[in-house]
Amino acid sequence: MKSATAGLVAIAIALTPAPAFAWGAAGHELVSGVAIDALSKDLPAFLKTKTARWQISLLGREPDRSRGAGRTHDWERDSAHYINIGDDGLAEGIFSLDNLPAGRSDFDAAYRLKEIKPPAPGYLPYAMIDGWQQIVKDFGYWRTSKVAMKNARSAADRAFFKQDMQLRELILIRDIGVWSHFVGDGSQPQHVSTHHDGWDQYPDPMTYPPPGQPPEIRGIHGYFEGPFVKANITAAQIKAAMTPYRDCACTIDKRVPEYLKTTLSFIKPLYELVKAGDIKTASPAAKDFTTKRLAAGASEVRDMIEDAWKASATSTVGWPNINVADVESGKVILTRDSYGSD
Repeated sequence: MKSATAGLVAIAIALTPAPAFAWGAAGHELVSGVAIDALSKDLPAFLKTKTARWQISLLGREPDRSRGAGRTHDWERDSAHYINIGDDGLAEGIFSLDNLPAGRSDFDAAYRLKEIKPPAPGYLPYAMIDGWQQIVKDFGYWRTSKVAMKNARSAADRAFFKQDMQLRELILIRDIGVWSHFVGDGSQPQHVSTHHDGWDQYPDPMTYPPPGQPPEIRGIHGYFEGPFVKANITAAQIKAAMTPYRDCACTIDKRVPEYLKTTLSFIKPLYELVKAGDIKTASPAAKDFTTKRLAAGASEVRDMIEDAWKASATSTVGWPNINVADVESGKVILTRDSYGSD
């Protein structure tokens, strides 16, 4: 009986997808921290303090640190780290990055119709878009509370808005830090490809870690994004490889797929490096490739934060909706009830 049980457990392990951790702890801290270092002078100063920078860089690891909290938690969140795009350019044969439905419910429904159980393809684009939209909202409330703490008509309201602005700063640090993780995931080619831990066309010339470990963690994926990055890549190298701010003059629904498609184009070059043994030897080509991928993630985090700040100027707060621009211009004077009067 014990041997039969052990056999069933082994089968279950073999059939369970390996968790995708992109990048490792060091890589995510690098991406999130370097992105904050590169923010322009237009962004609020509190985001660029030494303390906030440290907090955001550490929070860049948070979605990985929270794994294993429980079945419901993990089922909802683990699939946000990736989207598996096949050689046909489709996620599980249905959607391309250019024609994703607006919401996850419609995304899931299409797979259920083909008897493909969610979250099979992964939800990375939705995690990135949802997180960015929340940051826009956060910035909007910070803007209006900053104004209202000075021009609200009562001392009680001014005190409330001062506290609300301070709280929103904490929320922004957390929301940006956690969201930056998924943008960082989006720069790792294996997180946007069905070839997420190997490719028959490009056999892995070495085994990670040593034989004897469970098969699902023996591939190139974990080593490349974890120990390899930690041993070979520095913040200074990433900063030097970052691109200037790019305004795509498009919606977030357009920007995210463009970013992920660019990352997907690097899946074959990555496996060429694997095949040649460059990852094993930490060759200059492998270090350069990895540095540029991390820099792409840091650049995108910075660019999207800049875009979120700009978008917040024309966003809304409260209910019924109040335009941020009207508050900043003095056209609307907020009261505490402006944020919700019950």
